[in-house]
Amino acid sequence: MKNIWKKTAVIGLSVMMAAAMAACGGSSSGKPAQTEAAAGGDASYTVGVCQLVQHVALDAATQGFQDAITEEFGDSVTFDVQNAQGDSNTCSTIINGLVSNNVDLILANATPALQAAQAGTDSIPVLGTSITDYATALAIDDFNGTVGGNISGTSDLAPLDGQAEMFKELLPDAKKIGMIYCSAEANSQYQVDTIKGYLEGMGYTCDYYAFSDSNDISTIVTKASQECDALYIPTDNTAASNTEIINNICEPAGIPIIAGEEGICKGCGIATLSIDYYDLGYATGQMGVKVLQGEDISTMAIEYAPNFTKEYMADRCEKLGITVPEDYVAIEADAE
Repeated sequence: MKNIWKKTAVIGLSVMMAAAMAACGGSSSGKPAQTEAAAGGDASYTVGVCQLVQHVALDAATQGFQDAITEEFGDSVTFDVQNAQGDSNTCSTIINGLVSNNVDLILANATPALQAAQAGTDSIPVLGTSITDYATALAIDDFNGTVGGNISGTSDLAPLDGQAEMFKELLPDAKKIGMIYCSAEANSQYQVDTIKGYLEGMGYTCDYYAFSDSNDISTIVTKASQECDALYIPTDNTAASNTEIINNICEPAGIPIIAGEEGICKGCGIATLSIDYYDLGYATGQMGVKVLQGEDISTMAIEYAPNFTKEYMADRCEKLGITVPEDYVAIEADAE
């Protein structure tokens, strides 16, 4: 009798431990927990979204992500979308809340959101989007294209050598280029360091003009516009949220800006080699569908945008007397 009781107790303990693991949101394999819907017994999911800041590019990526997942699961998926308003500390708070709520999947939109998710959970699957370079964002040495663990996602990196070529194509007489970026964004630093090498190889002189946050953008951009012939702004979230300030300084001064993405270009630039952020988010959502269906996120390689477009702002180029090659596509102005 005593041996039978012990065996029964062990079996019962094993069952309870398995149930507890399921309630905790999955295992280290990165496979999500699934909740049985009240009606019909179909699986339902809760997907958390942490977006760093509200601006056109990130908004489009989030929308594309939601559309791809909703297309597959319909009403069986619920989204908890939260915006950190540009504060990396708030990203951590949002992620911790999503982890506490035991969501099935997290979208980390922009680098500080991804860094917060990496610190916040090693079990709930995390997909990044609008991330320029995962090795830089997550401090990975010898990056081979797959993060591993519970993280994967998509990159918004456009060919930086192609962006550098735009200076030659559009601004052949420029000599000094200013690199405008937020020093708090690791991926912005990666971009300006990389493109600076390309530009200096073409014979340009380049200087860094870094701002720490939105409070000193005006001062830094004013200084750069006084000292440089043209400016470069990478895919920088703080800059993207403050394009009106930048444009109000540079346009009257006649200083052209090559931008890292369309939203910044539309706000203050003359041209960009850009991706479509909605498409990028949609591709991330397709990865999310696979994760929710049980595919192991640890084996998923980072995906990149398949297409890049040379785009320009016709009105600014015309005002500056810039001749635009035929392979550039005009960015449509926002409707009044």
